[in-house]
Parts: sequence; structure tokens; C-alpha cells
Amino acid sequence: MNNPIEILMVEAVKLIKKYNNIYIVSHVQPDGDNIGSTLALAMAIKKLKGNVKVIKVDNIPSDYEFLPGIDMIKDYSLDESIELLISLDSSDLDRLGLGKEFALKAKKVINIDHHITNNNFGDINIVSPSSAATGEIIYELIKKMEVDFNKDIATCLYTAISTDTGGFIYSNTTYKTHLIIAELLKLGIDADNININLYQNRSMARTRLFIDSLKKMETFLGGKVGLVVITQEMLKINESTMEDTEGIISFIREIDSIEVACLLKEIDENEVKVSLRSKKQIDVSKICNKFNGGGHVRAAGCTIYEKIYNAKEMILEEIFSNFR
Repeated sequence: MNNPIEILMVEAVKLIKKYNNIYIVSHVQPDGDNIGSTLALAMAIKKLKGNVKVIKVDNIPSDYEFLPGIDMIKDYSLDESIELLISLDSSDLDRLGLGKEFALKAKKVINIDHHITNNNFGDINIVSPSSAATGEIIYELIKKMEVDFNKDIATCLYTAISTDTGGFIYSNTTYKTHLIIAELLKLGIDADNININLYQNRSMARTRLFIDSLKKMETFLGGKVGLVVITQEMLKINESTMEDTEGIISFIREIDSIEVACLLKEIDENEVKVSLRSKKQIDVSKICNKFNGGGHVRAAGCTIYEKIYNAKEMILEEIFSNFR
């Protein structure tokens, strides 16, 4: 066993077996990989020893309410002692939101992630940038735990990996991704039902926002950059929520001329969430790093604490500089 990731997994399993008071947490603004990985690991630990708590740090998008075990994600207080905290899919402590306080109080922290920008904040850091999703890492960890997979665990892992690979079309998809998915399908999961919930379940409110946002889309550098701004006013007009922005940036990137897709979301008057996607040439994680964000070469994000149109000019300037 010369693979350092495998060695770290063995050490992580020892801690999981050792401690009884275990918490799992993932990042704010949860996505499919975040929720799917968290639930899969929680169910596996529950099968192994029966005692695990999943901390709710943000609202759960309705897209993922169909997942088995979703009711395991709850609000917890910091009153009791924490022996082991497992952080999933988060590159740093601040991304955990209120979960950061749980991590600082824990005796031991296991940090599991696939972002190249991870700052190794745990006592054990299982960080694998070559993995397409944190769900792939959790699949291997559950095997190391020697817990039998069931349909519920497999459903959550399929969701985690599918969403973070764009339905297996992003460049992070590898032969290993397909091998893992094949093993999950062998367990008899209902892939049709999963895919309908994930990709064929757009509400009318989301549809209205989608159409409105694309009408307002701007392009730059001869169509190489596509940008959409989502304001609070747009949400109000379309009777939608920020959750309904899901899918907009992927659509922008799918336009033939686009190399970089940019989505700006006005969270508050002086807080803007930025999502960037690219196809072949631009490393968007470097752009987001300039604003204390991060992610992957082809998918990254950051927060800019400025008014929405100031943030727009700032991110565009950085994008343009990467084309020079």
C-alpha cells in the first residue's frame, strides 16, 4: 500500500472506529457532491457503529430532497463535546460556515476533498485533486471501512459524482469515474429517477428566471466570454430564489464560442457570489484565487464584497487579463 491517499484512508478509518461522538459537515451553499457525499458517508458510519450526526450549515436545495437519508442533516448546538469532525468537499474552514466552530472544538478533524486549492486544515487530509468528485473519494473510503454498499448509499454517491461531472461530460470525468458508476448501477439503483430529479425537474419559477437571465446575457472578446448578472430585483420579479440559478452557468458554457462563462449573484447589497466555468484554455481557479476563492481548473467560485456592478467590472478585468 504505497499510495499515500490509501494510507491516509486507513488512518481515517481507525479514527472513525475509535471515536463514538462523530460529526460530519460540508460547505455552505450545498450542491450535489456536497450533499450526496455527506449522506453516503453518514449512512456508512451508521451501519458501522450507529452514531453519527450531520450538521446543517445552510438550506438544502429542493433538487436534492429526494435523496435517502436527507433527514439526517439537522441543526446541532455546540454544547456537547466533539470527538471527531469529518469535513467533506470544503477547501478551507471558512467554507464550512457555522461548521467551522464545530471543527475548532473537535479533538480530531478529517478533511476530505478534491479541490486543488484545499489548504490541508485537518489532522488527516485526504485531498485528491485527480478525483472527479468528493463522492469518488467517499466511495473508496467506504470500501476501506468494509461496510457493504446498499441502494441508499449508492444513490447518494451516484448523485454526488453525476452532478460534479455535469452528468459525466466535464473534463474531470475519467475511466475511474465510469468504473465507480458501473459498480453503483450493479446495486440496482434507480438511475432514471435520480436523473429526472436532478436534470428534468425545473420549476416554472426557475424557468422564468432562466429565460430572463439569458435575455440579459452579455458577451465579450468576440463571444469568448459570456456573463449573466442575477440581482435581487430579478428574483423578485420572477418569484424565484437564488437556488433557481442552478443550470444557468452550464448553459452559458455550452454556447459554441464561449470559453469562459461567468455568473454573478447578488446575495446582498455588498456581497456577490461569482461562479466561473471554462472549456479548454483558461484556469478559472487562478482567477477566483485573486478574490480568496478557489475550485478547479474548469470550475471555480469566489465572493466579492462589493456592489453588484462593481463586482462585475472587477471579475471581468481579471478574466480579460487571462486572455492576454
